Amino acid sequence: MNNLIIYDKKTLEKYINKRDREVKFGESVLTIQELDELKTTPAKYVLLGIPEDIGVLANSGVAGTKNAWNACLKGLLNMQANHFTTPENLIILGEIDCATQLQAAVTLDKEDAHYFEELGTIVSQIDTKVATVVEHIVKAGKVPVIIGGGHNNSYGNIKGTSFALQKPISVINFDAHADFRPLEHRHSGNGFSYAYEEGFLNHYFVFGLQKNYNSQAVFDKLHEHKETISYNLFEHIATQRTKAFGQAMKEAESFTLAGEKFGLEMDLDSIQNIPSSAKTPSGFLVNDARRFISYFAKNNNVAYLHLCEASPIPGTDDEKQVGKLLAYFIIDFIS
Repeated sequence: MNNLIIYDKKTLEKYINKRDREVKFGESVLTIQELDELKTTPAKYVLLGIPEDIGVLANSGVAGTKNAWNACLKGLLNMQANHFTTPENLIILGEIDCATQLQAAVTLDKEDAHYFEELGTIVSQIDTKVATVVEHIVKAGKVPVIIGGGHNNSYGNIKGTSFALQKPISVINFDAHADFRPLEHRHSGNGFSYAYEEGFLNHYFVFGLQKNYNSQAVFDKLHEHKETISYNLFEHIATQRTKAFGQAMKEAESFTLAGEKFGLEMDLDSIQNIPSSAKTPSGFLVNDARRFISYFAKNNNVAYLHLCEASPIPGTDDEKQVGKLLAYFIIDFIS
C-alpha cells in the first residue's frame, strides 16, 4: 500500500537504548510485514503515525506537529516492558507516507492569494491516505492508536472507521476548540464539521471546550445541532468547579448512542503548558488527561484513539517530554 510505510523490528531498534537486565517496551512490541497480517496477529491495538503539519498551516497555525511521531517513538519504545505496560498487546504498524505532500506544501508561494486553499487540497490528499489505512485496521478487528499530526486527521479517522463499520460513528473530543469551523478548504479546524456534513459522524461531544477559544458562530452552530452535538466547558470543570471531572466524563459517555462505536480524540492543545500548535497556560493537567484516557479505554465500544497537535522541537527537552507524555497516554490506553 503506497499510503503506508510499514515498520519492521530493525526500524524500531534505532530508537531503543538497551540496558542489561532490562527489557524495553520496543523490544517486546509486535510488528508485521504486510497489512493482511493484522487479522492473524493477536494484539488488539495498532500504533500508526501521521507525521504532517500541513493541516495546521492551512488553518494559519504554526508548523511542528510533524515532529510528534518521532518523539513518540523515542519515548514509547524506551519505556519498560512488564506485565503492567503490556507491550505484547500493541502492533507498531508504521506511518502514513506524507513525504510527497510535505514537499508539495514547501513549494507553494505563501504570498499567493490561494495559498491556504492550495494547502487545503494537499490536506485532502492526506485525508484519503489516513481514511484508507484506518479502514483497513478497523476491518481487521483492531483498535488504531493514531499519533498526529494536526487535528485535520480527525476527518480521516472518522471516515475510515465509518467505512469499516459501514455506518456513522460517534466521537468524544478532549479539546479546547470545537474544530467545527465552516466547510471551506480542508484544515485542522474543520475535520469534525466535514465528517458531520458528509454523514460519517453521528453524535459529537466536545469535552472541556474553552469559552475563550470558540467564536459565537461556532457556538451557534453547535446549538443548532444540539440533538446530535453537545459539549461541556473547561471553566465549569476546572476553574469554577461546578461540575466534577468524573461527572463530566459520564456526561460525555452518555451522549454517545448505547452500543455504538465511538472514536476518542485528544488535542494536546487542551493540556496546560504542553508544546503544541496552540500551547496554553491554562488547561487540563496531564493527570486529568491520563484519567480521561484510562476511563474511556475501559469502554468496549471505543473504536480508536487519536493523540494530536503536539509540536516538539527536535533535539530539545521538549521533545523528550512530549515523547514521554505520548507514551504514558498510549500505555494507559492499551493496558
